[in-house]
Amino acid sequence: MTPVLLVGVDFGLPHFDAELEELGLLAQTAGMQPVARITCKRKAPDAALFIGTGKADEIRTLAQMHGAMEVLFDQSLSPAQQRNLERHIELPVNDRTLLILEIFAQRARSHEGKLQVELAKLQYVSTRLVRRWSHLERQTGGIGARGGPGEKQIELDRRMIGDAIKRTRERLVKVKRQRSTQRRQRERRDTFNISLVGYTNAGKSTLFNALVKARAYAADQLFATLDTTTRQLYLADAARSVSLSDTVGFIRDLPHGLVDAFQATLQEAVDADLLLHVVDASNPDFPEQMAQVERVLQEIGASDIPQILVFNKLDALPEERRPSLLVDQYEVGGQSLSRLFVSARSGEGLDDLRRALAARLLAVHEDMTPADALELPDALR
Repeated sequence: MTPVLLVGVDFGLPHFDAELEELGLLAQTAGMQPVARITCKRKAPDAALFIGTGKADEIRTLAQMHGAMEVLFDQSLSPAQQRNLERHIELPVNDRTLLILEIFAQRARSHEGKLQVELAKLQYVSTRLVRRWSHLERQTGGIGARGGPGEKQIELDRRMIGDAIKRTRERLVKVKRQRSTQRRQRERRDTFNISLVGYTNAGKSTLFNALVKARAYAADQLFATLDTTTRQLYLADAARSVSLSDTVGFIRDLPHGLVDAFQATLQEAVDADLLLHVVDASNPDFPEQMAQVERVLQEIGASDIPQILVFNKLDALPEERRPSLLVDQYEVGGQSLSRLFVSARSGEGLDDLRRALAARLLAVHEDMTPADALELPDALR
């Protein structure tokens, strides 16, 4: 595992992670080993070095002291800032965006997922031509491989990247068309579609497996699931089946390139009839994580889809933090939403969740208003 030094800069934003805990988890997920952490406060980023000369000197000394082989920033760096920092610190310097891209590249399994990651990586590389991508190595043979007369190497690289982006987008269009066909088939079958959304590592895949008795990959790590998985879920109280989809987890400062590239995958959430917003109830920062999920839903056009809040990991709550009611209401953005506490691992609360889903399904199929749905018997609420 590559030893890395973690760096965070506090610009006064409310979501600043002073302990760099999430960045450390991301680094470990990518196969790195954090050996030291350093934070500082600034009113605004330094144009050249992001953190200023003095702090850059301090980082270089700390990296040498702990044997770090790479420096990792919790914020996004401009290409110029990255280059200047590498020259000053004399070590590879990368940012949160590249780290998330590398994790996605390691985890993508489906053809679609790999294409999406490739597109996001190419878009990132196009602004900085980072060394590490093997498919951008210099071409030495072939007619026209070196470009036209007087064409500089960087211009050739940019043209190659532009061509690769175009090809990848065309391939993704085909995949998106196939997904649209599959969705239309489900619509013709009058299928009620439910999508699991939430912050990464909230337990979506574990909940998915518990509800549909599937074996989708689930692990206590960030971005364990990248590829959308869809199964049928039979709801006995409604005597009907619904389509349940497990989608990629969201995270703070999710690179826009990834949001764009994963539009095909996230389309499952956009086209859903109901979203199950899964929240890690044991995480003290869950309000901020919920806000980040809501921002991404807004960005992909899924903010108006009805939601049920599923506060997962009930088994991880200490006794003094356990709720007195496992089913209640919770306000999000001025809107009161149904909230259920569950443990996907132990199964506690899952029967209540199935009943709540059945009630929503019956309300839709019987053209009941939300007020009518509230009058359903307790067993179906």
